Amino acid sequence: MQQGSGFLSQRQRRLAWLGFLLAAVQAPVAARLVDDSSWLFSLVVALMVATVIIADDGVRRTAQARSSD
Repeated sequence: MQQGSGFLSQRQRRLAWLGFLLAAVQAPVAARLVDDSSWLFSLVVALMVATVIIADDGVRRTAQARSSD
C-alpha cells in the first residue's frame, strides 16, 4: 500500500475501516433483534465513517496527482 498524504494516518485508516465494517455488520443484526428503530444509529455511524474514508481517498489521490506532475 502506498504511503499517501491524506489527513488520516495508516493506523487511523485501518481503524476507520474496522469501525466501518463493525458498524455495517451490526446494523442488520440489530434490525432483526430489536423491535424499535435504534439500529439506524449504527447505519448512520457506518455512513459517516465511510464518508471520512472516501474524503481521505480524495485527498490522497489529489496529492498523488500533484506529485506525479
